[in-house]
Order: sequence, then C-alpha cells, then structure tokens
Amino acid sequence: MKIICVGLNYQEHNREMGRADSATSDNPVIFIKPDSALLKDNKPFFIPDFSNDIHYELEIVVRINRLGKNIAERFAHRYYDELTVGIDFTARDLQSELKSKGLPWELSKGFDYSAAIGEFIPKEEFSGSMDNLNFELHKNGNQVQIGNSSDMIHSVDKIIDYVSRFFTLKIGDIIFTGTPAGVGRVDIDDHLEGFLENKKLFDFYVR
Repeated sequence: MKIICVGLNYQEHNREMGRADSATSDNPVIFIKPDSALLKDNKPFFIPDFSNDIHYELEIVVRINRLGKNIAERFAHRYYDELTVGIDFTARDLQSELKSKGLPWELSKGFDYSAAIGEFIPKEEFSGSMDNLNFELHKNGNQVQIGNSSDMIHSVDKIIDYVSRFFTLKIGDIIFTGTPAGVGRVDIDDHLEGFLENKKLFDFYVR
C-alpha cells in the first residue's frame, strides 16, 4: 500500500510556515511515505534518535477502496468509503537542514512510524459533506489543533483526481490530506488524542 501525503493544503498553516504564497498553486503538493511509516492500533510513537524536534501535524485521512487511474474529480468520491484522522510526524530540524541544502526532505517525513492513523469510520456515518468536517488534536488534555475540511485549498476529490494521473490508486492506499495551523513539538510522555466530528479515533502516547 502507498501512503500519499499532501503538503501546504491549508492557508493558515502556510502562513505559520512562512509559505503564504502556496495558496496560488494550481495543483496539490504531493509526497510519499513508505508503508513502514504506518503506525496504528494506538501503539506508542517513539521519538527517533536522529531528531531533537519532532512535530505533530493532524490531518484527515481517506482510504482508497477501488482500483483507479486518471480518476475525474466528479467521480473521485466513489474511490474512498472510509476516513479517519492521523498524524504526519515530521523531524522539523532534519527537514530544515535538508531544505537549506536544496536536498529532498523525505527522510524528515518518511521515517518509520511517522504516519500515525486512527480507527477508520465509514464516511456515511458523517452526516455533513466531506467539505465540512471538523477535526482536532488534543495534547495532554489541551486542544492544540483544530481544523475544518472546508478550509482545504485542494479538496479530497481534487487530490484524488490529481494524484491518480501519476499513480495508480490501489485498494488500501491511504491519503493524508494536509494539516491546518497549530503544528507543534512532541516530547516523551505526551498524550495525543485525535477527533473527527467529536468521534475520538486515536489515543496514544509518545515514548
């Protein structure tokens, strides 16, 4: 399975990262994590020894349920039937170092267990539109990120349209759809809880 990720998909997050001009991009910013990045079943996240600055980035995640290539945006909703929330863990210090050298920064995003996901829920259980879903992250009992899918620069269906031009989407592939503002650091013993429309879908600790 593939873990496809979208970067810079919320304008407020782009501002906090100093990338406000990214909203003018016609197409989503895409990167890939290997399947070894997956972390599920509320298992703890262990801070890797190569970074001193790991950040959380909460995102809505969809799972592909049909084989597809060159999927038109108007048909994209047929290609996923479950969603959850997840964390795109980022080694921010390593990312900054790689970017400063003009190098690819996959190492800072795709390391083992850097893609934490919660319990998948059938999308029919959410009465609202995919374009109006609330989600939030709590750290140690405090809300640290909150977002709504209506603020995405590129919608879920537009993302599927775009990425399927380049990659054949297969059953079980998952797509991280971008993070809102409020990203921040995690430390040992932090407690992370992720919610989608008030449903708690993950609950784990940092070790």
